[in-house]
Amino acid sequence: MLQRILAPAKFNRFLAVLGRRADGFHDLELVTTVLDGLPGLTDMLEGESADTLSLELSGPSAEGLTGDESNLVLRAWRLLEREAGQPLPARLRLEKRIPHGAGLGGGSSDAAAALQLGNALFNLGLPTDTLLRLAAVLGSDVPLFILGGTSLGLGRGERVYPLRSIALEPMLLVHPGLYIATSAVFRAIASVGYPFPEPCPSLPEGAAPPWRNDLTGAAIWICPALADVRAALIETGGEPLLCGSGSCWAARFPTPRQRDRALQELTGTHPDWDAWAVAP
Repeated sequence: MLQRILAPAKFNRFLAVLGRRADGFHDLELVTTVLDGLPGLTDMLEGESADTLSLELSGPSAEGLTGDESNLVLRAWRLLEREAGQPLPARLRLEKRIPHGAGLGGGSSDAAAALQLGNALFNLGLPTDTLLRLAAVLGSDVPLFILGGTSLGLGRGERVYPLRSIALEPMLLVHPGLYIATSAVFRAIASVGYPFPEPCPSLPEGAAPPWRNDLTGAAIWICPALADVRAALIETGGEPLLCGSGSCWAARFPTPRQRDRALQELTGTHPDWDAWAVAP
């Protein structure tokens, strides 16, 4: 029987780099919201039982990706097979809409969807705690997609804890068609200088965390064209924030009307950029 799972994008409204660890990774603190309900930024994974395991890719963001064993979907599936102690042969189809290398967590969301789809398709009955453990093996962002909603991420980001829902302001997400490797941005931190290691402050009930991303300087150092996108968003009256390690930017606006006016303006001045309206 064919089963289908949606794999949405994510948005980090707070990302602090707290220092470099002895293992070469960085200690982070993140507040992340999974962006449910945005069809243009949601991948879809579907699967059905078959004689062998295969993965077919389609969609506007599938170009340049391969359906071989290096794909995070198949890596997640193989990890699930090891956990289950049995092969899980299936015909998988992934429709890609989240742009690659944009800081929106597309590959990680696909991996989380694979764990959930395999668990349901083969009635494995694995609890959420087990899926979270497997997700952490695959990548720092994968567990937050298992959890969903808004979460606090610690360590490399793989230790996730649910937070109360945080309403997003009227926002635009803008992807300028650039690709940035996350590993390159983290390596560049040493070149641009480490930010002051300031964790998220204690917040009163109902308050949102700061609008902050400590990776911004390193990402612009790697890809100076990102600064042009930020400047364009400022010109429209938005307050920009880099999404993850880039290259997508978010910009928040005081009202939905101002957000929509900015979307019209950017569509006219930068028709080669993709933009999505988020929140009310």
